[in-house]
Amino acid sequence: MALTSTYIFVNLHVKDIKKTMAFFTGLGFEFNMQFTDEEKAACLVIGDNKYAMLHTEESFMTYSKKQIVDTDTYAQVMVALSAESREKVDEIVNKAISLGGKWFTDPQDHGFMYQWGFQDLDGHIWEIAYMDMNAFEEQAQA
Repeated sequence: MALTSTYIFVNLHVKDIKKTMAFFTGLGFEFNMQFTDEEKAACLVIGDNKYAMLHTEESFMTYSKKQIVDTDTYAQVMVALSAESREKVDEIVNKAISLGGKWFTDPQDHGFMYQWGFQDLDGHIWEIAYMDMNAFEEQAQA
């Protein structure tokens, strides 16, 4: 039997919890306040049972003995999220940039999949993608 998980929590370090919360709230995300301490960590709700725990660097270091990655130089992780349309991909990335995020990649059109990425206030990479499964199956059968 394959391993499955009921929940996913991606843990990321941030410099300023309040600024980070304002950024993601501006994008339309919500926070689970039950697991949020605005001094140490915030629980970003990505979807049903999908969360990103955004920790201050000090809080993050209580969970890891490794050095925190300098996101100006290194990619720590790329979080990929789906959107319901190509237009929504553009809307999310443009909004992220208007809120202080940075452009990460040019939009990429793979026929069945359209994606575009940005970096959040702390340099973490977020890829937003729309996948047309009908076009995917047509392309796979060709």
